Order: sequence, then C-alpha cells, then structure tokens
Amino acid sequence: MSHIFTRIRHSYGDMKLESKFTLVLLLTATVPVIMMACFFYGKLYDMVVSYTIRQEQDTSAQTAPYIEDLVQQIIDAHDGITDQEFFQILFHQPVNSPFQMFLDTNDAQYFHEYVENLIDSDMISGLQIYMDFPPQSVRLFSDDLTKDYFSPMSKARGTYWYGIFQGTQQSSLFCPAFYLGEREKKKYGDLAYITSTTFYYQGKARQAYIALYSSSDYLSDMLKDNLTIDGSVSYIINDRNAVVASSDISLSGIYLLDYDTIEESFMSSNNFIERNILDTTVYAGFYNIKQPEWFMVTVLPSGPLIHQSNAIMVQYVLMYLGFLVFALVLAHFMSHSITNRISSVIHQMSKVRKGTLSPMDSPEYHDEIGDLIDTYNYMTRKMDQLMTDQAKAAEELRIAEFRSLQAQINPHFLYNTMDMINWLAQQGRTDEVSRAVQSLSRFYKLTLSRKQSISTIYREAEHVSIYLQIQNMRYHDSITFVSDIPDELMEYQIPKLTLQPIIENSVLHGILETADKTGTIVLTGWMEDSDIVLLISDDGIGIATEQLATILSDEGVSSSGGTNIAVYNTHRRLQILYGPDYGLSYTSNPGHGTEVEIRIPARKHSATLESIPPLYGK
Repeated sequence: MSHIFTRIRHSYGDMKLESKFTLVLLLTATVPVIMMACFFYGKLYDMVVSYTIRQEQDTSAQTAPYIEDLVQQIIDAHDGITDQEFFQILFHQPVNSPFQMFLDTNDAQYFHEYVENLIDSDMISGLQIYMDFPPQSVRLFSDDLTKDYFSPMSKARGTYWYGIFQGTQQSSLFCPAFYLGEREKKKYGDLAYITSTTFYYQGKARQAYIALYSSSDYLSDMLKDNLTIDGSVSYIINDRNAVVASSDISLSGIYLLDYDTIEESFMSSNNFIERNILDTTVYAGFYNIKQPEWFMVTVLPSGPLIHQSNAIMVQYVLMYLGFLVFALVLAHFMSHSITNRISSVIHQMSKVRKGTLSPMDSPEYHDEIGDLIDTYNYMTRKMDQLMTDQAKAAEELRIAEFRSLQAQINPHFLYNTMDMINWLAQQGRTDEVSRAVQSLSRFYKLTLSRKQSISTIYREAEHVSIYLQIQNMRYHDSITFVSDIPDELMEYQIPKLTLQPIIENSVLHGILETADKTGTIVLTGWMEDSDIVLLISDDGIGIATEQLATILSDEGVSSSGGTNIAVYNTHRRLQILYGPDYGLSYTSNPGHGTEVEIRIPARKHSATLESIPPLYGK
C-alpha cells in the first residue's frame, strides 16, 4: 500500500504545474459534490415517492369530480326518461289492456323522440326497458315507436346483473362490462346503469328493469389522464370487487386490491398505502366516488419510481457535468494565466541546452514571475559573455593544436623523402634523382600551396600517387597502386595530408614487411548518407590484434616507439575539425593485409576556404 502511495506522490510531483492547479481546482469542485450526492441518493428515492404520491393525490382529486359528474349525467339521463309522461302512464297507472291504447297517443311519440335524441348524444349509447309479460300479447315489443327500447324479460335473464337483482334488494346498479350479456355489450355498450321497478298489469304487479347504456371508454380516458408516471395503473372498483374501468386491463388485473382492504385503508390512512404484490413494492392511492360507492385506485410500482429517481439523478449529474466542464475551463484558464509566463521562462531556458542564449522581453508585471524573468535576463547576458570568451579561447587553442599536428606531419614526410633522394644520389642514379626532385617539388606544391589546410580529394589522390611514384623509385616498382574513387567525389574537400600518412604506413609497415616486399594498395570511396567514406586497403603483413586495439590512441603511439604518430595525428586532426564521429578506423587480418576507413563529412570544396575550417557543430 505504501508503494502505491509513493507512486501516486511521485506521479503528482512530476505533473506540470498547470495540471496540478487544474487537478486541485477540479478536486475542490468535485469531491464535496460527490459526497453530498452519495449522502442524498438514498433519500432521493423517498423524496421522489413522496412527491409523486402528492402529485398523484392532487391529480386524483381533480379527476374524481369529473368521474362523479359523468355518473351523475347518466343518472340524470335515467331520471329524464322516467319523468316522461309516457313512462309515467305505463308504470304508475294500473291497466288491464296490453298497452296498445297508449301507443296511439302523442306521449308515445314524444317519448320516442326524447330517447332518440338522448342516444344520439355522446354519453348515452342505448336504452332497454325489460318488462315481464308474454311478448306476443304486448304491442310495445313490436311497434315502431317502442320496439327499439322495450324488450321482454327473457332477454335479461341469464345476465350477471339480473342475478344480482334477483338475489338482493338493490333497486339500482352500475354494471361493469362482465355484468352485461354479450348482446348488450355488442349492441348497446359495456357500461350500464340499471334500476328496478314494478308495473301493474291486469291486477298483478310485474317486474321491470330500466337499463341505460354507456361506454367505459370515457372513464378509461379519464383514468389514463390521471396517471403521472409510466408503468402505473389507475382503475375503478365497485363493492363487489369488480373493475368498472381501467387505464390498463392487464395491469389492473396484476395490481387488483380487495374492496374491503381499500375501504379499511381509506378510513385509516392518508389515502395511500404501501403493499408488496408479486415481490414488487407498490404504492396504492384511493379516492372515493360517492354516488355509486366506487373507489378510484391508483397503483404506482416502485420500479418506475426508482427509474424516475435515477432519471433525476442523471439530470443532476448532467447538470453537474456541465458545471464541471465550465469549472475545468475556468480552472484551465486561471492556471494557464499563472503558468504561461513560467512556461515561457522554461522554454527560453531549454534553448540554453542547445547553445542559444536570448533574453526575454521585459516583464509587464513585477510579481514573483516578473522577478524570475529579470533574473533570467541578467543570467543570460552574463552567460553569453562567458560563452563568447570561452569560444574565442577554445578556437585559439584548436588552431594552435591543429598547426602543431600539421607541423609534426610535414617534417616527418620530408625526412623520409630526403632520405630516399640521398640514397638515390649515393647510387649515382642522377636521372632518378631528377625525377624524384621533380616529384617532390610537385608533392610539396600540392601540400603547401596557398598555405591552406583544406584540399580536394582529387588533389589528395594525386598527392599520394606522387608519393608512391617516389617510393617505387626507391623500391624498384614493388608497389602497385589502384585509385578507384568515383569522379563525383573528386571535388569534395578533405584536409591536406590525410591520405599520405596512411599510405606511407601501408608501404613501410605493411607491404615492405612481407617476404617478397611487393604488394598492392587500393584507394576507393563512396558516399554514405551525408558523409564520404574513403577506404585504403593493402595486402601487407597486417597488424597484430593487440596493436590494432591501440593504434589510434596515445597508448599506441608510445608503445610503438613513435611509428604510429603520423596516423594518430591524422586521426586527431579529423576529430578536431569535424567531431568525434569522424576520423580513421582500422581493420586487419594478420598475414593478409589491412583496411583503413576514413570518414569525413561531405562538403563541397570552395576557393575561398580559410586556413582553418570552422569548428564542428558551428
């Protein structure tokens, strides 16, 4: 665990200052809000339930009067029918004839027109008056004015509502769909208000039922409008536990509550109770429809409430994320305003690593960062002066070292050449002495002309060719020289006396050390990326492995008794001029020969070259 904290601490410590400021501001804005959200999330569900129940209560309180008004309209329509003169004559005056005499009156016509207008309205969909006497003797069931509204009692028998009237003392009944017969539902409507009455015919009291039909769709639409959340259901139940109307038949079947339970809960609670139905917590609210003694029940499952609370939380989170984005932008702007000037100082300081010293503009604000900029500008000026002085001293030292090395090479070759001419003179070979002097003259003309230290590969190749001519004069043409440098490399620059010491080493310590004192030297070259590589190979005796490892070092010079000094000085010259990536590299196979690779940068020769080329890296 401590290792994890250590890594976190180091990661934080390595962060950019701007990121640290932003992170601190972000944590300051985030952590308290997240803690509050976690604390209130558990209470949010109770708050949503309480709010939804209160909202549902308010909606039910507004919906219930509309339902009561609809019921009252049906009752009023029923009362309007029973108040008709024709109805009063039929049901309140004892008669002995089968009512034929009443059909010829104006009252029958008025009754027909009234009922017809009533049925044409949106509320009432049908009327049936069931009378208990033989149909063949009653003209009411066949006359054009009454046949649509009067039916024999036989058509009512077998229905659920007929059984209720027969088994109870009820005089009126609001009937849901399953109380009615199929004929009634199909022809008139699935909701009916039915009352019981009697009439006297031929001295005997007979039973009659007035059924006024309507559609439960009116109630269902009101119940659907009563709902405030998805997944809930609202239904109307009567005292026989029958569903009169529902916003969703299937859901009302699942969440059906007993009428007695509802009534008891209605009397003892605040119109809402919590129940567990099919392992689901639900909240049920009640509202009493007084006229037919119905209850309007609204059931709210916990699932949609949880979803609603989650939706509120999501809205809260989205709002907070929007605030957080704004806070991040603000934090970034504020931190950037602080760190931007620090970053500019760091950027300027990073240029110092690349050798560029440039002061910054004078600070506009003189706070801590402004003081830092002033201090940096002072340091820059002082460092620039010190670097200028150091570069001047280094350049002077480099030129002195270069000339010292050059001075060591020239006398060394001159000594060896004069020794050869002296030997020829002692032999009396005057013609060869003459040619040797001419070659030596050309040799030094190439070496010392215009006092420049940089030549071309072409001139250096000519230079070593002349050198080998002189050596062959001494050693009876025992050395074969092959120059195979591409023409396109000939005009590239190379320091003077770069090839000659290596060729000389190949002759004196390679070929002339063989048994027959003969051999071949091959000079070739190629372009490699932005460098030129020259390769000098010979088939001399080669170099021992232990000597090869130190040939280009001070150790190799001291251990060889000075025989490697010209090669070492050539290697040092190239590194002084061009850098540590350039110079000589040796490979040798003892007994078979040696290869020397010379690597220099590819630079075209210019007639205006100074005596000493610019220091590498400049």
